Amino acid sequence: MKDDTVRLLAEIVGGAYVSTWSEERYFYARDPGLMEPHTPDCVVIPKSTDEVQKIVTLANREKIPVVPMGAGLALTGLVIPLKGGIVVDMKRMNRILEVNEMGRYALVEGGTSQGALKAYLEKHYPRLRHSIPDAPPTATIAANVTIHGQGRLTQQYGFNSDLVSGMEVVTGAGDICRIGSCALSQKWFSKGAPFPDLSGLFLGWFGATGIITKLGVKLYPKKKLRDVEIFVTDRGELVPEMIYEITHTEMAEDILAFTQPKPMMFKDNHHVSFYITGDTDEELEFKRKIIWHSLDPYIKSKDGGFMGIPPMMKPVLLESPQRSASKLADVKRGGGFEYSGPIVMLEQYPECTQKLKELAAKYDLAYSGMVRVIDGGHAVMFAFAFAFNRADEDMMERTRKALEEVSAFVLDIGGLYWKPTVDEQRLAIQHMDGNTWKLMEMIKANLDPNRIMNPGNWEVG
Repeated sequence: MKDDTVRLLAEIVGGAYVSTWSEERYFYARDPGLMEPHTPDCVVIPKSTDEVQKIVTLANREKIPVVPMGAGLALTGLVIPLKGGIVVDMKRMNRILEVNEMGRYALVEGGTSQGALKAYLEKHYPRLRHSIPDAPPTATIAANVTIHGQGRLTQQYGFNSDLVSGMEVVTGAGDICRIGSCALSQKWFSKGAPFPDLSGLFLGWFGATGIITKLGVKLYPKKKLRDVEIFVTDRGELVPEMIYEITHTEMAEDILAFTQPKPMMFKDNHHVSFYITGDTDEELEFKRKIIWHSLDPYIKSKDGGFMGIPPMMKPVLLESPQRSASKLADVKRGGGFEYSGPIVMLEQYPECTQKLKELAAKYDLAYSGMVRVIDGGHAVMFAFAFAFNRADEDMMERTRKALEEVSAFVLDIGGLYWKPTVDEQRLAIQHMDGNTWKLMEMIKANLDPNRIMNPGNWEVG
């Protein structure tokens, strides 16, 4: 990168917030996943929408790639600078600008973390909460919705991107644009309806069309009480039915299912956990009994039963975000963990589980399979998760091959990629309707005419 360009970037954000140091570029070259690192030329950390716009305008003039970054925790290489250029780290844009208690929405800047909003609401608005993903608290809200992230309210309301109530973005062309009700008023209560919903021009694009600088997110009632129950069966083919019955009660806040071989108490079993909330013990018990009743036929047929949860285990299960899933990374004592989480239909749980076990045996990998129910059961995310030792190149290569087979399997069963790697994006493009891809190309060409935004993502070649 030219020295003049670095100097101009320093004039925009301040010299302390521009770096070309190799030590810092090393960390921005990679994420916690398996993708090979690619080193950026420069890292900038803006403080305002105006600064972001000036960075993008400069990058357009110089034809320099721009990669927007939240916390970089997605595992699948979505913020690795595949073609170098400028990484725009959003961490300084972390203000909570507004909470509308009656309208139940919050307005935050594009680098605001999940943990910051959670703590702010707990202190100032204890009756409200947002949908928190099972990711470290440093994960940013804007990045989460950009990848159609999931959270603790996903089962009830859909992907966290469905819970967006407005956006301000800097497009790849350098324009500042507002999406939703905020385009007409000072209120951020709707991202589209009753007007056309333009949020899809940016959500799911992984920063390839623009950078989110402000974001409205819907808030929801925070009940005083929360509890969890676990239903266990050794018949995986019945899990979809069991989950269907629970969703049909409309009583569960969140529904997960998991299967894994260790510890031994989990081997050959499938665990369906559901979370319930209430403001009183009576409300909690009412919901619990309704769900129990829905599962009663499986108890009577001896196909399943409730597992007693030890007192020490319950706080772990009730954590939000829940950290226990990432402990799979410690299984091989090497800190390696990656998963593919395709979006599939609920009835495909048995074949996904079977495929997971086959791949784990074929490549000699520790595994875990987990399902999260989305939007009342309209779909689920099935996580094909593998642990590996980062010091063992052979194990890492076996993990890559297993995940490549998952990618092919997902298309075979009619599933959709979630947080797709660049390779999975290319597979999706090859298999999608041709006119759909033409429409995506048209959007990209108009919003990012110089193809500078996160190049390598959502493109052919």
